[in-house]
Amino acid sequence: MQIELRTQVIEPQRKSFQHIIDRYGDKPASRYQEGTVDLQGKVNFQYKPLWAPDKEIYSPDFSVLKLADPYSFMDPRQYYYAPYVTARADLHEAFGSTLGYLEKRGLFDRLPEAWAGIVQNVLLPLRHYEGAAQMISADAARYGWGTSITQCCAYASFDRIGNAQIISRVGISFGGGTAEPLKLAKTAWIEDETWQPLRKHVEQMLIEKDWGRGLVALDVTDRVIYDLLYTHLDDAAITGGAGSYSLVAQHLSGWFADQRKWLDALYKAWVADPEHGAENARVIGEVSQATLASVAEALAPVASAIDGLVSSGAAASLTASIDSVRAAYDNLTASTKG
Repeated sequence: MQIELRTQVIEPQRKSFQHIIDRYGDKPASRYQEGTVDLQGKVNFQYKPLWAPDKEIYSPDFSVLKLADPYSFMDPRQYYYAPYVTARADLHEAFGSTLGYLEKRGLFDRLPEAWAGIVQNVLLPLRHYEGAAQMISADAARYGWGTSITQCCAYASFDRIGNAQIISRVGISFGGGTAEPLKLAKTAWIEDETWQPLRKHVEQMLIEKDWGRGLVALDVTDRVIYDLLYTHLDDAAITGGAGSYSLVAQHLSGWFADQRKWLDALYKAWVADPEHGAENARVIGEVSQATLASVAEALAPVASAIDGLVSSGAAASLTASIDSVRAAYDNLTASTKG
């Protein structure tokens, strides 16, 4: 008996889920759209939180920064779980390859003494900053409104733990396989006068109850820190014979460039919102200016410590970075004024 196999195409009755059809029409949707759009819980909550009885357990009122339609913001990277995990696996695999090369060639041992001081006294303590950034991002993921926003915050939270791990791996490699440099860095973060203004600044961000304001404050701080540590010092490392620092810095600056994509898109959605744009711009301007004043004070001792080690002009770079970030926020909010 001969059996003939045939391919039969069965057309689906609908091309996507109903909530996607209601918004975009009955046409094929991307997996990002199907896993993102209109998934925010809005009804059938069992109880109101005892610690915020004036709100539902999920509410747009946990921040003064609002969107009339939260899905007017979409992640330009189109990250849902699968592509996010793939992208981050690639990032950490690339860093692992870099770290393997540095260890194989003994490049941490060849660092000039001053640059070894930069790694120990400036870079390694910042893993605790990344840990705080993780908590701020997780808070935004929990209290934010709209899945397109909260999943970006959740991925950013994962990323900050990944960044802390990158710095921790550098510390272990720098210590010849021991955790001693990380112990010294933790002590410095807790006790060294250089770090106490930044610690205070970070703790003020941690207790901010408005997730949107907290997210803006963290981003303002990130812009200045990443520019100082992973752009300015990267340039100085190349000319100062500290190629191993530069190789590490490129991974963190590369991550931050990716982080900026969704944050810049969120800012644009906030200030362009037809109902809340003007108030959003006012709040963003208020938070950014207050944060920049605090960051200038918090990072001044760090910049001085850097200049004391490598004379890189870190203090001047810090001032320039703060001015640049201030101008960026002024430009962002200018269109809604008047």
